[in-house]
Amino acid sequence: MSNNQDMDFASGMQAFEAKHFSTAMQLLSPLAEEGNTEAMHRIAIMYQNGLGVAHDPDAALSWMQRAADLGHALAQHGLGFMYLEGDGVEKNSSQAVKWFSLAADQGLAGSLTTLAMMYEEGNGVEQDADKAKELYKKAGF
Repeated sequence: MSNNQDMDFASGMQAFEAKHFSTAMQLLSPLAEEGNTEAMHRIAIMYQNGLGVAHDPDAALSWMQRAADLGHALAQHGLGFMYLEGDGVEKNSSQAVKWFSLAADQGLAGSLTTLAMMYEEGNGVEQDADKAKELYKKAGF
């Protein structure tokens, strides 16, 4: 990233945190288009929740998918939830497991915990109490 891109990214993230979503969208969109996965993830969240833009489940899914495909752990987690809940996409527990597993492999505690619950319940996977315990332990429980 150039210095201007660094500044736009920092300003975009600050705008997002300050809940100035239309400004965040304006600053982060060009960076997302250039492949910045954190910007993609934030844009997905804004579309998903109608923050500073119209609620757009298709755009949310597209941006979340792009960031997840590029290895962004929080986007993988977010995509897992979209599949788990059927948010903007057809409910698909096995897809949810796939994305939670990828995020869990990066050490994301929320994904480890959600995955553990899915193994405990046999949701999208074969029920496996031992695997659930192992995942809970990895998550710090």
